[in-house]
Amino acid sequence: METKTSWVLQKPIAHRGLHDLNIPENSLPAFENAVNHGFAIELDIRLTGENDIVVFHDEKLSRMTKHDGYVSNITSSDLENIKLLKTEFGIPTLEQVLETVNGKVPLLIEIKKSDNSLTLEEKLIDMLKTYNGEYAVEAFNPFSLQYFYKTAPNVMRGQLSSYFHHADIDASHREKKRLKKLKYNDISHPDFIAYKITNLPNKYVKNTGLPVVAWTIKSEIQAQKAATLCDNYIFEGFIPKINEAEPEIQ
Repeated sequence: METKTSWVLQKPIAHRGLHDLNIPENSLPAFENAVNHGFAIELDIRLTGENDIVVFHDEKLSRMTKHDGYVSNITSSDLENIKLLKTEFGIPTLEQVLETVNGKVPLLIEIKKSDNSLTLEEKLIDMLKTYNGEYAVEAFNPFSLQYFYKTAPNVMRGQLSSYFHHADIDASHREKKRLKKLKYNDISHPDFIAYKITNLPNKYVKNTGLPVVAWTIKSEIQAQKAATLCDNYIFEGFIPKINEAEPEIQ
């Protein structure tokens, strides 16, 4: 029987697209590669200084480009000149990604933000109204998911979390502790939990009774472990072996 979370549990999801040494993460070629291999895509979105939605993981440009500064300060004209790593590929807008994927595979959209504004969520909902394809949203910030719960309840929501041993998010110790224990679920009302694989299994996830998607799986050995601990996983750095006769991870 089809359920709201059916697609997100069926097949491994490509982290920031299917990228490698020659294809940068969160680039149009990475998304095309994932489509060609039939994998759903996880991607990250942020707002530029002109409130355009772009697909980029970090707040700062420096790791993935030759430029300094913040994504939140760049303009449309800046985008034309910024290239990812040592390639000719630029930072794509979400509009470009939606046109490229065009419903061929599902999208898992992670909402990245550094303030309490709901502009990103509002613009995302508006943009997705005319998108003809399957998608879900996920976020560490429970208030982003709460906005979807109240405004677009039919959109599948995933609560991201971990034990936060590293700087996964910019939040206070108290907030991280509550997120770790999934204490914000009464705010975000998630349809599934997306939890860091190195922190699974744990009682906090188990007690929710919700489907679990692990992140980020980086080898076939780790994938085999994930298959025993959760319902699906997000992967990078390898191509998972898929049993076509039994596509769902049990």
